[in-house]
Amino acid sequence: MIPPAARLEQVSEYYFAAKLREIAKMRSEGKPVLNLGIGSPDLPPHPSVLEALCESSFKSTSHGYQSYTGIPALREAWARWYARHYQVLLSPDNQILPLIGSKEGIAHIAFAFLEPGDVALVPNPGYPTYRAASLLAGARVQLYGLKEENGWLPDLESLEKSDLTKVKIMWVNYPHMPTGAPGSAAIFQQLVDFGRAHKILIVNDNPYSFILNEHPRSILAAEGAMEVALELNSLSKSHNMAGWRVGMVAGHPEYLQSILRFKSNMDSGQFLPVQQAAVAALNLPDEWYSNLNKVYKTRQLAAFDLLENLDCQLDSRQQGMFVWAKIPDRYADGYQLSDQLLYEQNVFLTPGGIFGQAGERFVRVSLCSPVEVLTEARNRTSAMTSMTPMPQ
Repeated sequence: MIPPAARLEQVSEYYFAAKLREIAKMRSEGKPVLNLGIGSPDLPPHPSVLEALCESSFKSTSHGYQSYTGIPALREAWARWYARHYQVLLSPDNQILPLIGSKEGIAHIAFAFLEPGDVALVPNPGYPTYRAASLLAGARVQLYGLKEENGWLPDLESLEKSDLTKVKIMWVNYPHMPTGAPGSAAIFQQLVDFGRAHKILIVNDNPYSFILNEHPRSILAAEGAMEVALELNSLSKSHNMAGWRVGMVAGHPEYLQSILRFKSNMDSGQFLPVQQAAVAALNLPDEWYSNLNKVYKTRQLAAFDLLENLDCQLDSRQQGMFVWAKIPDRYADGYQLSDQLLYEQNVFLTPGGIFGQAGERFVRVSLCSPVEVLTEARNRTSAMTSMTPMPQ
């Protein structure tokens, strides 16, 4: 067999890829597994979005290659959306680059800016793709710890005491996944000031700002942000379009040109009907977001009940489409609790350790299941508090 590239030795298969195979096998064996792990919205997009997709799909002119920078109408829709919801003015001509998913955009940014010898600051706990993309691009990863007692915010004073001479990118994500910690104008300004002081590109991954959050924020609203900050955004969570792969990156035109040089070698533009449907999504009224959040709020309360019934501790102020909770002391780590729930009760919760060592004593519940499913999970696990943890 021809061996794979050595760079793959630095990363493992994405945790959920393997876990979903295991859950599928269990279900094929007749086990009624409730999957409360992955954040894949179960609700549909708005009907107008589906109508736009269908209408465009029937046109014979809709099926050719598209521009690498997206259609003007999509960039203009993103610009209006940012002005309306974040109070950030962006030029649709050169400060917005549509992406075929913001996860893909993380890789584009990593390969556009990182190379061997560079260092990327990666949050712990944090989205695993930041680490993987940085390593695959040839950079070294320096983890920065996020602590519960500090509201899961970066300790910039401690970071400034470390060697930052090789650091080129700092990945940040507020509202934070997996902890649900909110962002603020203050922390975004501090991050921008930090980036300017140390010549570090601050990349804020911002897909959760509309979920259970009354005040969406953008790092690009901070003074001086265009000098040192990029922001990724997506319709996956806010518009129930995860499988559509519709994202964007916004920032200084020179940064976007560098990303485009990489991206244009990786894809051939996005399917036109998807872009036109995205325009419809970005034009939805505020009522769309408020109705969506009413659903997520009822689910969040049901998830709180499930986790508190397991003697877990949580912060009721967290945002986003997950609930992050500290496990009881009787369990060695989140993996042990997760495995016991899966193999004894057919309920899957995500172990916090997949997001880094700082998450090992936590689990995460997705809000992408109806209240009835979350209630069923609570009923199945109601006896867990009296049970002895299974051996690891």
